[in-house]
Amino acid sequence: MNAPVPTPPADDPVPSPRRIPSVERLVGAASPAELETYGRTAFTDAIRTVLAGIRAGGGPVPDAAAIRAEASARLAAERRPSLRPVFNLTGTVLHTNLGRALLPRSAAEAVAAVMVQASNLEFDLATGARGERDDHVEALICRLTGAEAAVVVNNNAAAVLLVLNALAMRKEVVVSRGELVEIGGSFRVPDVMVRAGCRLREVGTTNRTHLRDYAEALGPRTGLVMKVHPSNYAIAGFTAAADPVALHALCRERGVPLADDLGSGSLVDLAAYGLPPEPTVRAALERADVVTFSGDKLLGAVQCGIVAGRKDLIARVRKNPLKRALRVDKMTYAALEAVLRLYLYPERLRAELPTLRLLTRERDAIAAQAERLAPAVAERLAGRATVSVADCISQIGSGALPVETLPSAALVLTPNAPGGRGGGGRCRRLAEELRRLPVPVIGRISDEAVRLDLRTLEDEAGFLAALAALTRAEDGRRTT
Repeated sequence: MNAPVPTPPADDPVPSPRRIPSVERLVGAASPAELETYGRTAFTDAIRTVLAGIRAGGGPVPDAAAIRAEASARLAAERRPSLRPVFNLTGTVLHTNLGRALLPRSAAEAVAAVMVQASNLEFDLATGARGERDDHVEALICRLTGAEAAVVVNNNAAAVLLVLNALAMRKEVVVSRGELVEIGGSFRVPDVMVRAGCRLREVGTTNRTHLRDYAEALGPRTGLVMKVHPSNYAIAGFTAAADPVALHALCRERGVPLADDLGSGSLVDLAAYGLPPEPTVRAALERADVVTFSGDKLLGAVQCGIVAGRKDLIARVRKNPLKRALRVDKMTYAALEAVLRLYLYPERLRAELPTLRLLTRERDAIAAQAERLAPAVAERLAGRATVSVADCISQIGSGALPVETLPSAALVLTPNAPGGRGGGGRCRRLAEELRRLPVPVIGRISDEAVRLDLRTLEDEAGFLAALAALTRAEDGRRTT
């Protein structure tokens, strides 16, 4: 009589697909921590998913511990937020794909405060009546820019759309051919005019537009003259543009509003901080009736679009039905108000506003940081890449000052390979490993190396802790 075949322990490898452990057995052997972390229902469903994959694969069956570990890993991945922090070491300070401006701590705290309880978003605490949500920031915007009134919408593209629709619907809008720009995402000024119900009237040429060109175009069908700041390109050489003061005077004489789309929009003179000059909103309003600009670029706040200018024109903008469709929420107002308040104290602005602080970092300080970090980074990348320090240039980004650069320093990660050569494929694999870290590290690939521009790196400890995951992963591979 043959002896019975013993049942293998739960954690022994079982080579036959016919010997796959049951769901009940696997869940029953789970530790209390596994079940408490994810809940029995979710853990059971994950086990079923892993077992289904094993049956479909037809290969060896992992042991029970490995199956439970895979289930836990799947659940952990599901719980990881899709939108999460990264280290932006690309060399572009205001990187559109990486969230643009970083908020100061005071703005983050202001947002958190209104997120978790009711707020007076549209409630007048003095009268007990309904209030206007723009009231929370309008006075600050006017004080900082010299505007008579202001409204806030969800981004600058929306601000432009709203101004066009409110002030020039079914009328002509006069724009220089050299300012019919396209920005990121195929956003084109002529297309926006069509959606706003306006008719474009082009004047001048790509490189030269004179005051007389505007004068000849203005007529009874003109609803608006619009200037568009070339925030993402530059025209050089044989060029000419109408004097903005003279153009504003012409528009006043003809009774036609002049709008200026500044794009990035700065509230301070950047030249005073050693940066390339950029028109300020206050200066633009001295030669225009309405100005539109972004909140999350040079202003250094949250994504929004601001329309500032003459009180009568802003009143028309505010009453437009599109205003409700394009309005922003309480969190945006909280963050924007907190950032605008920082501008009331210019002596402290550089230290407290992250955008200005990062843009004004000295090249020598960044280079010293790179030299300081290089040995620790090399230790964490041992076996993967050699680490060196090199000069580089940073960009402001998000269409701000497109031809201007900032001197910086970078860590240069050259992937290890036979003969000491790097290679595009190895660089891409290393960049992918960096993106898979718990806090992803985003650099750029250039000259067969991954380059990490340190201009925007302030959390050195967090950066090194993120890279330590590479070391742990390498150790894990060596022990298996």
